Amino acid sequence: MSQPELRSVSVIIPTKDRPICLERLVSLVLEQTILPGQLVIVDQSLESESRSRVDRCFAEAPRTVRQSVRLWYLHDPTIPGAAVARNVGMSAADGQVWLFLDDDMEPEAEYIEELLRVYAQWPSVDGVSGIITNYAAPPWAFRWWARVFLLGPFQDERQPIYWRAKQLRDHAPIPVTKFGSGLMSFRAEVVNAVRFDESLRGLPPGEDIDFCNRLGAGTRLVIAPRARIAHQPSASGRSEEYWVKEYAQGKLYVYRRNWRWGLRNRLSCLWFEVGCALVATFASARRRSLGPWRAFVNGVREARNLTGSRSRLG
Repeated sequence: MSQPELRSVSVIIPTKDRPICLERLVSLVLEQTILPGQLVIVDQSLESESRSRVDRCFAEAPRTVRQSVRLWYLHDPTIPGAAVARNVGMSAADGQVWLFLDDDMEPEAEYIEELLRVYAQWPSVDGVSGIITNYAAPPWAFRWWARVFLLGPFQDERQPIYWRAKQLRDHAPIPVTKFGSGLMSFRAEVVNAVRFDESLRGLPPGEDIDFCNRLGAGTRLVIAPRARIAHQPSASGRSEEYWVKEYAQGKLYVYRRNWRWGLRNRLSCLWFEVGCALVATFASARRRSLGPWRAFVNGVREARNLTGSRSRLG
């Protein structure tokens, strides 16, 4: 490809207690056809194994790679979650493009090259995400439920794109309104004054949608199907509660932060809560346990606690 205008990329990776996943990701970043100028790792682990593995990756990389990629590594177990870790990484990033990767992602060798290709060919694009290649379409029952109950801003156009990753391999960039935090990039000038919500702790649902919403209505985001990446989710740090809790919490958190104005949005929110309540009721009846229902209620409560009475951020 012709040399893209933007070649200075900072890769920002928050990580915690996943040394094997992190080692795999770093090795793949160092094998990219276009290398990042900077690799920023914010490590919240209690132990130092992750740092040792990253150092080994750099020591074993070719000399040209070691000379091209600057490593900025912070090990601080007091950092309380991925949102804060990403903000710390953003404060250290100095590239023209900031690429956020979660430690359980596995990008193909041309991932960064394909992102930069989009930035070079479409100067009006503010952010580019890749496509997750290993997500299978969920059961028809969930797809039917989503079609019925996810209306207005609650619709999520990303998942159907991921489900069709194979068919879309050579498709042009696809406009979207939101990214997933584990595989997204932005022009630094677009996001350098924006930060993730530091009231969030752990691996919070909805932080990525909230972040994208606060970039402003005119921000142009696209998914590049040629920038391909696999997600190999690790159980470490993830909630073991019923999925309906995280799902409801994430959607309602973003609603209360960004969407709670206008009759249409309010009705969409009410309808979403009805849909979640039906799922929780059915699951509780099937399991003969109030666990799913309590999980749903807790998700609603936590979304409210996180946002309180705050209005939408500018």
